[in-house]
Amino acid sequence: MQSEVNQEENLNRIITVPNLLSFFRLCLIPVIIWSYCVKKNPLLAGEILLLSGFTDLADGYIARRFHRISNLGKILDPVADKLTQAAMLICLFTRFPHVLLLIVIMAGKELYMVVSGCLVIQKTGKVHGADWHGKIVTFLLYGTAAVHIIWFHITPMVSDLLIGLCAIMMVISVALYIIQNTRTLKGETV
Repeated sequence: MQSEVNQEENLNRIITVPNLLSFFRLCLIPVIIWSYCVKKNPLLAGEILLLSGFTDLADGYIARRFHRISNLGKILDPVADKLTQAAMLICLFTRFPHVLLLIVIMAGKELYMVVSGCLVIQKTGKVHGADWHGKIVTFLLYGTAAVHIIWFHITPMVSDLLIGLCAIMMVISVALYIIQNTRTLKGETV
């Protein structure tokens, strides 16, 4: 009984180290954009992006290791991820117009995730975290952006390969989320 009470308290916490790290990542977004688009300093933008990625890893590790997973964190962490990813892609779009493909796929995926996620929360009363395939998409997007930002003279073939890989994984991920959320909404166990 006591552990159930502690679990419920943890889920409802607002101020936790992981949540503060997610908020910090949100604060880094304008700095990344400013560094890349205004200062025209891709190396600085890349360093800030790596800091953001490191705090994302730290936030997840701390939340799981020290039992600091919260409902706010389940929402704030992916919001920070998606806004950082969108900012990265928009920055890259200024130099690589074919990044538009990723922007369009990401926008469609996230629109679906918001709508279906709200329906799942309404039905189950639970906030679900990202699945393995969503984490792979996040890793690929960060990696692709970092390579494009740091390797200023990237070859078109490597650029197309990375962007294509990200696009394929995003489509696979949204397909898996559609299957999972449809089953959940139908009342099937997932």
